Amino acid sequence: MHTNSAPSMPEARKGWENACRRLRAELGEAKFSSWFGRVEIDRLNGQAIHLTVPTKFLKQWIQQHFAEKVRAALITEMPSLVDVVIEVRSSARIAERESGASAQPVAALAPTHKKAQAAAMEEAGERAVLAGSPLDRRLTFETFLVGVSNQMAHAASRRIAEAPSGEPLLFNPLYLHSAVGLGKTHLAQAVAQAAAANGRRVVYLTAEKFMYGFVTALKSQNAIAFKDALRAIDVLIIDDIQFLNGKVIQQEFCHVLNSLLDSGKQVVVAADRPPVELESLDERVKSRLAGGLSVEIGSFDEELRYAILCARIARHSGVQAPEPVLRYVARVIDTNGRDLEGAVNRLVGRVMLTGASVTLEAAEKAISDLVRMREPKKVKIDDIQKLVAGHYNVSRADLLSSRRTASVVRPRQIAMYLAKTLTLRSLPEIGRRFGGRDHTTVLHAVRKIEGMVNADTALAQDLELLKRMLTEI
Repeated sequence: MHTNSAPSMPEARKGWENACRRLRAELGEAKFSSWFGRVEIDRLNGQAIHLTVPTKFLKQWIQQHFAEKVRAALITEMPSLVDVVIEVRSSARIAERESGASAQPVAALAPTHKKAQAAAMEEAGERAVLAGSPLDRRLTFETFLVGVSNQMAHAASRRIAEAPSGEPLLFNPLYLHSAVGLGKTHLAQAVAQAAAANGRRVVYLTAEKFMYGFVTALKSQNAIAFKDALRAIDVLIIDDIQFLNGKVIQQEFCHVLNSLLDSGKQVVVAADRPPVELESLDERVKSRLAGGLSVEIGSFDEELRYAILCARIARHSGVQAPEPVLRYVARVIDTNGRDLEGAVNRLVGRVMLTGASVTLEAAEKAISDLVRMREPKKVKIDDIQKLVAGHYNVSRADLLSSRRTASVVRPRQIAMYLAKTLTLRSLPEIGRRFGGRDHTTVLHAVRKIEGMVNADTALAQDLELLKRMLTEI
């Protein structure tokens, strides 16, 4: 081998093969395969040898942790070398075309055409994941409508997104949870966009995208580089964490989570339930998530629903809906934002497709399926007792007591009757919930009220009112 002049390409290939044997013996097979399995010798440029890797993260990792070992191994085999350059493959290929240099990879490490395609697809997949899931530019703090049910979640999210870089973190991790359609994804994406605009490095990922990225990194033997890339960001936002499955992936997510939190990086997580109810998640993950600020986004009140309807109708120029119509829709559609969006689409469709105006009667017909599809409220015996006691000006303790005065007996019988007709509880269970009474007492109360309701108009009206109040959605 030449000692005073640059080696030839055949000599360089042989030297790199021998250097790989040295590195494999020094690092061990597992570590060598993870970090050098996809390194290729690309070309010689004077007394510098150029090696290429598929991703910039792999390049950074080798430079930070193995640069001296690689240099020592190569110079031992080729003493005339002065420099070792590591490049990302794509940019190296461009340089090759421009210089016309011949750069064949070492035969032992050269991938087949199919392997090269697979490697390129894996690299593209990793880049896509680290670029984050797509953001809807409409989901910002400016378009988020605040009400009593989401005020705290909005305030905490905004505080995090607008915090100056380097300021101590108040809420970390921030855990937002709610039923579907109540705005947790809107807030998560608003944080992502506002924090990025504030100059911070942000990655917003759905749990599914995180899993895809990690599996891809495992297949391409870049898992460590992938995790290091995530740790290098300022804000990590994971949406729909309840879908994070798989023991290995959960363990790795736990490592990433711990690393980010311990290094003072912000984490925001959104889910459809509190941390303690995430049955599929590892206990360590749940514990770490619960250790931050957990905020529930509650159901919209009627005023907030009305404001949302007005805002969404306003998006459609030329479409107007009278206030009584929107008030009606806000009153009867109280499930979530998605159902409100569905109601708006029906109203807008009526105007745009038929040219007809939006009347209250037309609105009732247009959204009737949304009203019918809602599940009735589940009535609880406790709720019945509280409502009946308040309506008849007695205490709940009176209903459960052994008092036999008329002012208590009638409300007690009415409460038992409602428990039998509005719940699926058995007579013995209802009796137990009313101070440990026998089931025959409950049966007597039910029959007593049934016998009176046809003749007593005032009682019938009271029962109808109480039923509506208990079952109103």
